[in-house]
Amino acid sequence: LAGVAFLAAGLWAWSEKGVLSDLTKVTGLHGLDPVVLVLMVGIVMFTLGFAGCVGALRENICLLKFFCGAIVFIFLLELAVAVLAFLFQDWVRDRVKEFFENNIKSYRDDIDLQNLIDSLQKINHCCGAQGPDDWDFNIYFNCSSESKSREKCGVPFSCCIPDPAQKVVNTQCGYDVRKKSKSQWDDQIFVKGCILALEAWLPRNIYIVAGVFIAISLLQIFGIFLARTLISDIEAVKAGMAF
Repeated sequence: LAGVAFLAAGLWAWSEKGVLSDLTKVTGLHGLDPVVLVLMVGIVMFTLGFAGCVGALRENICLLKFFCGAIVFIFLLELAVAVLAFLFQDWVRDRVKEFFENNIKSYRDDIDLQNLIDSLQKINHCCGAQGPDDWDFNIYFNCSSESKSREKCGVPFSCCIPDPAQKVVNTQCGYDVRKKSKSQWDDQIFVKGCILALEAWLPRNIYIVAGVFIAISLLQIFGIFLARTLISDIEAVKAGMAF
């Protein structure tokens, strides 16, 4: 049911953006469309839920083995990613930087991507991948003399330091900020890059991250155990009936 809910939400979001009538809008986006993640999670959840539930209800060994094998594969994949991320931190940092820069380029091309970046910058009090100058990667915020955009040499409003006195968000607070000297940026926008902010966040919350990873791992191991136990019971009953 959760998988169906994710799929429905993703398809609804795509229909609102007109993607269902023109799939080239997905391939034309150079950054990440968050809806794709929602759809992928929905497909995986629905497939595993269907295989596990129907396999248990109908005592179907094939579906149960598929469910068990898929959970094992996902668990091993998570473990491998965690180990590789720890061993090759510089490579991961470069890939994250490249990923973030690609999404900055496509900031105005997709509303969901735009909201995701704005949320990330507001929550982590950061701006750009390495810093505010990364917004030169976006055609609208680029400081190039050929740019006709009103946002030229600025940053998105999510980079601005919020004013407690303002009840309405000022979406133009980042206009022309980078035309000023860098010594004046501190008073108006966040100057720390989001990669540095995330690197600083991880050590402070390492126990929470580890706890979540352990909890997910235990749930997966428990699911594998239940599936294997049920498969063994079904095979034992079938073997007894054969005699």
